[in-house]
Amino acid sequence: MDYAVLVFDKIENPDGFLWNTMIRGFVKTNQPEKAFEFYKRMQEKGEVADNFTFSFLLKFCGQLGSVMLGKQIHCDTMKHGLESHVFVRNTLIHMYGMFKDIETARRLFEEIPSPDLVAWNTILDCHVNCGKCKEALDLFLLMQRSGMEPDEATLVVTLSACSALGALDFGRWVHSCINHTSLGDVVSVCNSLIDMYAKCGAVDDAYNTFNKMKGKNIVSWNTMILGLATHGHTNEALAIFSKMLAEKLVKPNDVTFLGVLCACSHGGMVDDGKRYFSVMTKDYHIQPTIKHYGCMVDIMGRAGFVDEAYQLIRSMPMERNAIVWRTLLAACRVHGNVELGEKVRSHLLELEPDHSSDFVLLANMHASVGQWSEMTRVRKAMQDRRVQKPAPGNSFIGIQGNLRLKMETEDGGKQTRTCTDQVH
Repeated sequence: MDYAVLVFDKIENPDGFLWNTMIRGFVKTNQPEKAFEFYKRMQEKGEVADNFTFSFLLKFCGQLGSVMLGKQIHCDTMKHGLESHVFVRNTLIHMYGMFKDIETARRLFEEIPSPDLVAWNTILDCHVNCGKCKEALDLFLLMQRSGMEPDEATLVVTLSACSALGALDFGRWVHSCINHTSLGDVVSVCNSLIDMYAKCGAVDDAYNTFNKMKGKNIVSWNTMILGLATHGHTNEALAIFSKMLAEKLVKPNDVTFLGVLCACSHGGMVDDGKRYFSVMTKDYHIQPTIKHYGCMVDIMGRAGFVDEAYQLIRSMPMERNAIVWRTLLAACRVHGNVELGEKVRSHLLELEPDHSSDFVLLANMHASVGQWSEMTRVRKAMQDRRVQKPAPGNSFIGIQGNLRLKMETEDGGKQTRTCTDQVH
């Protein structure tokens, strides 16, 4: 961009296209100050901003998460009479979705007399991004009734909503719709189907979809490996990984090895986990992230090698986070290593001093070895610091059209109620 600025500054009267080109360049290279400086210079020179100018700037505001700046540019679009332009309106919806302001995004969408496919996809993505997945599925049905044909982007975001909700029946219905179109051969759609089935627990359906794919990319392999690993299908996950290496069509990346290590963790395969961790760094030159180290700590901790896991954490080249330490603390609780548990707890106190699960794990650890006075001390410390356990949660399970509601009571017990309402 430095060279682009030098060339641009030599032009006596740059037109709107050139101004937009510079603004877009600063947006792409993540230079917000320069992008808005050029927008200001553009106005001072008397050049009128157009729909491209505002589309670039609004998208950038969303990426920056700057609500105030976004609203200012929104006002400018209104002053220029471009708020209703299809490009600008869709970008406005997208921006407010990135701000998690779903009400404004929905209102802007509903003001469009005849929304195009991009507008539908944008508002669907906004709802999923804001965690309104049930509403996203309702919007998809509304889109279907309006006669608008979905494209691959529509299906990917809809299936991601199904994944988040665990809406297996809805996902299967979407799959049946896909089978009647040419979109069933699109790799991104197939990947989303695999992810949806795996996250909804239908691992066999995920595996069948994976096997039927005509062309697979790295995401396909990673999604299948992670799906199998997450559900404890260790051997199957590692078999898929071996097949991937044998075919040599794609090269494994950091996510691939995350799935492989996850599989080793669920299978209690300590030696294999160490070997794959070494292969990742030495053979494929992939720098381990904190997630990879977390998997290794989990692998060793589950198998009882808590001291070795502790040394691994201490040798990590990056800053340790609370999740890694908490993983080891849970392992110390399982294997009754109170001395190391106290050490790990001291590290957690520096990072998250008032996390309720740390107090509970430590108290239970002392109780498991009969150290009742120490357990009381930890419980009292928790009370003195006024640390509260999270509110009880609810989970819903659909069984043959009926709804079973499993409720966790405040004392840690479980209650189950059956409702006769039809599950959709």
